[in-house]
Amino acid sequence: MAEYYLPRGMRPSTLEERRKFYTEEFNIAGVRDWFRNWIGKVVFAVIIGRHTRIYPPEYEEDASATILIDSYRSLEDVRGWILEFLPESVYYDRNIYDEDGNVLGQELAFDLDPENLTCPIHGSLEDKMRRGQGLSFCEIELEMVRDETIRLYEELSKNFSNLRVVYSGRGFHIHILDLETFSWSHEERSKLARNMREMGFMIDEWVTSGSMRLIRLPHSLHGMVSRIVTPINASELESFNPIEDRRCIPKFLREGGRDA
Repeated sequence: MAEYYLPRGMRPSTLEERRKFYTEEFNIAGVRDWFRNWIGKVVFAVIIGRHTRIYPPEYEEDASATILIDSYRSLEDVRGWILEFLPESVYYDRNIYDEDGNVLGQELAFDLDPENLTCPIHGSLEDKMRRGQGLSFCEIELEMVRDETIRLYEELSKNFSNLRVVYSGRGFHIHILDLETFSWSHEERSKLARNMREMGFMIDEWVTSGSMRLIRLPHSLHGMVSRIVTPINASELESFNPIEDRRCIPKFLREGGRDA
């Protein structure tokens, strides 16, 4: 990831750091609480080293693949699979499935990433893509996407009552948990996504429409930036700073790991 620039203190995690996090710090109770009202079995997924190119040598051929974890008995089993793969990213499938694997619905969510905003220093996403820095972002963009999340949360709160905010490790996710939205059609989701884009919000339409159904697992480690995916209260957003907030900084950095 030498071609990417990141805010101070953020950097890719090593394999040993990933192992340390998921062995000592992974908040399984928090994951269980996140899914407390989930209907059916959750499907998890990992990407081992698509962007960081850091992966166990035995998984070189699968480093860029999306690997589903759908055969497990408990969240401890899921942790075991994560420790086997030591991935840069862990996700869950927002689809709701019945016992036969049929899709019953999907969780509605919004994804805001800092690189999608136009930075006064680094330019637009297109500018960064031309330089081969499409996943790069700076502290200015991090502040911009936080402010964008506040505005989007306020707008969505006009029509939805059960919203949860998650710091994704790079940007933010807003999950809509109003029950009626789980049965929305692809067309309804796409219309909402288009409306938000037309209002100027730089969301990932693929996520909101449901075409991209995976979303980063709360309490997992974002291995590209060494930050914990952290649920936060909307009231905290204005003062939230993931560069310094200890809740989203893993122990291997707090205890003197090498800096960016």
